[in-house]
Parts: sequence; C-alpha cells; structure tokens
Amino acid sequence: MNTYNIIIITLLVFIIGNIIAFIYSWLVLYTDMFKKYRIQEKKYKPGIFLQRLPLIALNIFLILALTTVSLYYFSGFFNLNTPSAWWIIPAQILIIAFVDDIWFYAAHWLLHANKFLLRNIHSIHHRAVHPHPLEYMYEHPLEWMAGSIGVVLGLFIVSLLMPVSIYAFWAYGFLRNIHEMNIHSGIHSFINPYIPFLKNSEDHDLHHSRVKGNYSSMFTIWDRVFETTITK
Repeated sequence: MNTYNIIIITLLVFIIGNIIAFIYSWLVLYTDMFKKYRIQEKKYKPGIFLQRLPLIALNIFLILALTTVSLYYFSGFFNLNTPSAWWIIPAQILIIAFVDDIWFYAAHWLLHANKFLLRNIHSIHHRAVHPHPLEYMYEHPLEWMAGSIGVVLGLFIVSLLMPVSIYAFWAYGFLRNIHEMNIHSGIHSFINPYIPFLKNSEDHDLHHSRVKGNYSSMFTIWDRVFETTITK
C-alpha cells in the first residue's frame, strides 16, 4: 500500500460517510419515514436544505483538500500492517476518541464562553436550531479546523504507546462522521442509550435549541465532571 492508496481510501471513507448523511437528511426532511421519531415537533423551514448546502459543500471540499495534502506528507506516520492482536484497533479507537472528546469539549465550551467567538464563528452552526443530519458540516471552516486538532492529538498520544494502525484511523474517521451525523439528526437515538457514556442525539439537540450546555460530542463524561449537563 502506497501513499496514493492511503489518500484514496481515506477520502472514500469520508465521502461515503457524507453520502449516508446526505441521504439521511433527504429522508428526514422530505419524507415521513422518521416523522414519529423526531425530537422536536415543529416543522423544518422550507428550503432549509438548499440554503445550508453551499457552506456544507465548501467545508467538505476543504476537508478533502486538507486531508489529501496532510496524508501526502505524513502517510508514513501510520503502520500499514495488519495488527498482531484483535484488541489493538479497538484500543486505539478508544484512545483517539477519548483525547478528541476532551479537546472538543474544551474548544466547544470556549466557543460559547467567548462572546466574540460565539458571535462571529460558532453562531453559524447554531443557526441550525432544529438540525438535520448533514448540518453537522454546517459551520465556519475555522470551527472544524480547530476541532480537528483533537484527532491529531489523539493520534499523537497513541503513537507514544504503539504504532498507529491505518485501520484504526480509517475506522475512527468513519465512526466519528456517523456519530456526528447521528447527534445532529434531530431524530431520537436508537443505539446510543445502550452504550454507557455515549452521547445521544437528544442531548445535542437540546444544546442546539438552548444554545448552551451539553458541550461534549462523543461522551457524556465531561459535561458531568464540569457540571454543564442540561436536561431540559
């Protein structure tokens, strides 16, 4: 496997995740398939999908471009061999997720605590008071760039313990996209309640409607520790 294979597979993982988000959004907005599972009863604003799409498309393009450039220079960071033990990939995914979520919580809290950042950057994402799945990508480009630092830190922490598996990187990237799509779906969680400490769509939907609290993305731990959990 060479650098170009790594780049292509990584881009495909991201693209497939967003195709799923696109289809899911269309079903939520334009069919009644998930109507009875909606968290908020109010109707979606007509034309909201097309209004949001330009910024979403810009962010997807920028992520694809930045990912391509980053992997071109740093693909050698990853271990391309099949892991020698079954637990290596799950362990690396958990470590990356744990570190990523600590960073996300701190950055997200700051985006709310600092009025300048809230008004000029994070307020764009909070225009989605009644979010649909693809709106996880509806944000200022600087916001997702800052949020991506958590993934980099997670990969670095793993590298201090063991070689970073490219398969763990791909798996986490896909799972992270699916999770973000899920918590922004506006649809009641089906699986999350059965996984301890995993953030659900109800918590994040409440954050969007109240514009405060529930700052973590992946886990509920940090909101509990810092007493920023809201339930109504």
